[in-house]
Amino acid sequence: MIRYPKFNKAGEKVLCKMDGIGKEMLMDISVFSLKAGTKKIFFREDKEIVILLTNGKIRFRAPGIDEVHDRYNVFKDNPTTLHVCKGTKIIIDCIEDSEFIYQSTTNDKVFPAKLYRKEDVINAVGGKDVLENTMLRDINTIFDKSKAPYSNLVVGEVLCRQGRWWSYVPHYHPQPEVYYYKFERPEGFGASFIGETPYFVKDGSCCFIPPNHTHAQTTAPGYPMYCCWMIRHLDGNPWEKTRIVDERYKWLEEGSYGK
Repeated sequence: MIRYPKFNKAGEKVLCKMDGIGKEMLMDISVFSLKAGTKKIFFREDKEIVILLTNGKIRFRAPGIDEVHDRYNVFKDNPTTLHVCKGTKIIIDCIEDSEFIYQSTTNDKVFPAKLYRKEDVINAVGGKDVLENTMLRDINTIFDKSKAPYSNLVVGEVLCRQGRWWSYVPHYHPQPEVYYYKFERPEGFGASFIGETPYFVKDGSCCFIPPNHTHAQTTAPGYPMYCCWMIRHLDGNPWEKTRIVDERYKWLEEGSYGK
């Protein structure tokens, strides 16, 4: 369920592959860490592609799009994200040393390239004034079914406050999900609970959440946690904020705690 992948010599960290590791996630996901001056071209004949900037300054190029955007702190700044359909070429020019997340999956639909700028991100605060703020978190939704009904993907971010929980209360959904974690400091750590099994989370790790497995996350005091969450819709069963709470924990959502 948890992986600690490393960057290869080409600057790519593979999280999962539709024909390899984590194939049950139904997505190709990699993180790229590239030097200034690097150009990277992406093209998939049968797959839609998402590029999400986590750090640095890059030039996004796709049909009808040619813009430069930057991001230097995932905890304080919104992402810029490019989304294209199958058969569409993306060119990424790294103006500075940069890191970005690549997400892709099969999709027969054709749609225009879309650049989600920082102001397009839906920001929300979750867990406020609930359970003594123990699950206080910031949520950045880039797109889901409501914003991109033509897509087979969902992508967003959670910024978990230090010492708190998120993806809580334990819940599940039929669609597979992948988490990619970052911390402000390299020794930062937390835990991911998949079912009743805990996994150690550290900077740069990723977690596979299989369909219908409950999940919940926490991070240590002093170490805010960043997570990019990526979901693959199922054919005929899309993720529409689907959240099925484990029966044992429903009382928490019903507000009967402390009574």
